Amino acid sequence: MQVIGLIGGMSWESTLVYYRLINEAVREKLGGFHSARILMYSLDFHEIETLQRLDQWEEAAAVLEDAAGRLARGGADLILICTNTMHKVADQVRAAAKIPLLHIADALGEQVTGMGLTRVGLLGTRFTMEQDFFKVRLRQAHGLDVLVPEAGSRRIVHDIIYDELCQGQVTEASKQALLGIIRDLEAHGAEGVVLGCTELPLLVGQADASVPIFDTTAIHARKAVEIALGE
Repeated sequence: MQVIGLIGGMSWESTLVYYRLINEAVREKLGGFHSARILMYSLDFHEIETLQRLDQWEEAAAVLEDAAGRLARGGADLILICTNTMHKVADQVRAAAKIPLLHIADALGEQVTGMGLTRVGLLGTRFTMEQDFFKVRLRQAHGLDVLVPEAGSRRIVHDIIYDELCQGQVTEASKQALLGIIRDLEAHGAEGVVLGCTELPLLVGQADASVPIFDTTAIHARKAVEIALGE
């Protein structure tokens, strides 16, 4: 079993879910008392959030590059960035680590196309929804058409993530707001909806929607286990 290196803490709420899902998947596949071989470097999200807000992505990349190097020197065989947004700097992190990095959009794209879908709605932080690093990878590498909500809805999703979910707050009002945005994406032709922020599954899931919901946290974690076990 390979050692999975996690760059976490963005936020720790979702990193906790990564740790659980990876271990559950290993136990499911191997049985008995088996659990995952994991190294984790958990960042102070205050620093990362500040750099994001100030549009200082090179400085943010340097923080993650340092974390990746520490994991590689500690014996990790594979790196996961436990957040969608910071995949904006995934190429720099991969280069710094000098070991494989599993890109969350690739794990997602493989699952979506495997279901025969071609058009998905994307929810996430405003960085993920509005910038190209995530959408373009899905389009170019996986042939997917990606829809995002209109500007007002993008602000709502972004604020729910940062003002509530990253701080451990889950409210029914925000859940209903998010479900309304999902229904609007479906009305505009989305065959499924991507929860493109690792905190969003804390609020909604497949049982809440009539179209396929793609939980990037769960997809990323399970694909990492498949790689670690040589599947």
